[in-house]
Amino acid sequence: MSSLFKSSLAVALVLGFATTAYAATGQFGNMCSWGLANHKDVATDCSVNTSIKGKTYCFSSQEAKANFLKNPTANLAKAESFYKSEHKG
Repeated sequence: MSSLFKSSLAVALVLGFATTAYAATGQFGNMCSWGLANHKDVATDCSVNTSIKGKTYCFSSQEAKANFLKNPTANLAKAESFYKSEHKG
């Protein structure tokens, strides 16, 4: 292996670990808040997120986040209700 390849591989690994470590931890077990508001369980890595009243909420995409934020109060209430009914315990 060339030293350039080894260096490139090392940089790629470090960036990969840094990105993984940077992903936020959100409410609802990192489920997409927009999905929950629409009665769907959609897992996320929480790389797309927003903060509402000091809490982090995750989204599966920028589009899901934008839709949720059109009416955050109502959507949060729907998401909380669905999450509580489906994820007891």
